[in-house]
Amino acid sequence: MSQYYDIDDIIAEDELVPAVFQVAANGVGLFDSSDETNKVEQGSRVELPFWLARELHLRQAVSISLPPCFNQKTRDELAADAAHVDLKNRCPYFYELGCKLFALSGDKSIAFLLLAAFQTRYKEVLIKAQTAALAVAPKFLTILTKEETKLYEAAQSSMAAFKKWRMGGPRFQKASVLGRKRRPSD
Repeated sequence: MSQYYDIDDIIAEDELVPAVFQVAANGVGLFDSSDETNKVEQGSRVELPFWLARELHLRQAVSISLPPCFNQKTRDELAADAAHVDLKNRCPYFYELGCKLFALSGDKSIAFLLLAAFQTRYKEVLIKAQTAALAVAPKFLTILTKEETKLYEAAQSSMAAFKKWRMGGPRFQKASVLGRKRRPSD
C-alpha cells in the first residue's frame, strides 16, 4: 500500500516498468503509440507507470518485467563498486521502486541487490557527509538516489549539531545526589 500523502512515494510509483499484456484490452490504445486503434493486443509490450502495472498485474492482465535500472549490467556494476555507480540517472527512486517490485514479485534477487547496494553506499554516504569538502560534495550528490540524498543531509545536519554542542553547548554536570556521602551499610 502506498503512502497516500508522501510525494516521494507518489513519484516512485510513477516510474515506468516494462509490461506485456496477457489479454487484449479495448480503450487503452494510448499505451501503444504505434497502434492507431484504441486497443492493445495480447502480447503487446508497453511501458506503464508502476502504479498501473501493479493493478493490472494483480488482475492478471499484464506480466511485469524488471526495469532497466535492475538489469544485469547494473547488477555487475554494483557488485564491482557500488559506491560509485550513478543510480540517480538510472532511477532516482531506486530503493523505493525495488522494494515495491520485490513485494509484487517476491524475487529474492531484487532484495539481495537492494541490500548489498544500500550497505555499501550507506557507508560511503556517511563518510562523505562527515569528511567531504564543499567542492567535492556537489559532484558526489549527483550520483545519489533521493533516499541517499536524504541520508547525506541528515548526516551533515547531525554532524553540525554535534559540533555546535561540543563547542558551546550545555555541558554535563555531576548530579548533586552523587556528591553526598552515604552511610556505611551494616
